[in-house]
Amino acid sequence: MATESPAGESSSRSKRTDAQRNRQTVLTAAAEVFITSGVDAPIRQIAAQAGVGMGTIYRHFPTRADLVTAVYRHQIEECAGAGPDLLASAGSPFDALRQWIDLFVDFLVTKHGLADALQSDSDRFAALHAYFLDRLLPVCAQLLDAAVEAGDIRPGTQPYELMRGIGNLCIGRDNDPRYDPRRLIALLLQGLQRPQAS
Repeated sequence: MATESPAGESSSRSKRTDAQRNRQTVLTAAAEVFITSGVDAPIRQIAAQAGVGMGTIYRHFPTRADLVTAVYRHQIEECAGAGPDLLASAGSPFDALRQWIDLFVDFLVTKHGLADALQSDSDRFAALHAYFLDRLLPVCAQLLDAAVEAGDIRPGTQPYELMRGIGNLCIGRDNDPRYDPRRLIALLLQGLQRPQAS
């Protein structure tokens, strides 16, 4: 039985590391391009942003739907991972919640056009939506619970309602440059806060 030499193992590991790095670079670049140009942006624009050839993109993501799905999942993971980090580093649980909601809004803006891009594959879209809820609802709940426990906000806000409300406030942003959902979201968060004792 032939065994791979240590040099061969090292070379294979290096190729896997390079491939993983390229994949992450493409996902980051695609997310940035999707924000400015939507999910129908030309693949060559994403390749240019990532500094890779178009072949690299197609090697990792054979179809546009594969790329859109991967970007969506990547952004969900970034948003989910940010919650505990913010809770540990922000000045207060409410500050952590507010900063996380900013990231959540960025995510919602990035997914502009996702439904249209995956329209022909409703099973894939449904699975992504379930993944979105499974990963982000517990993070939102953790942040809300911490803010309630610290006395920053009133109890009773459900994570699903908050995320759904923020999502609804983001609708229409693309069609009207005069509309800034972040202003209304800031008012919503103000409404959650407990009045400060004078």
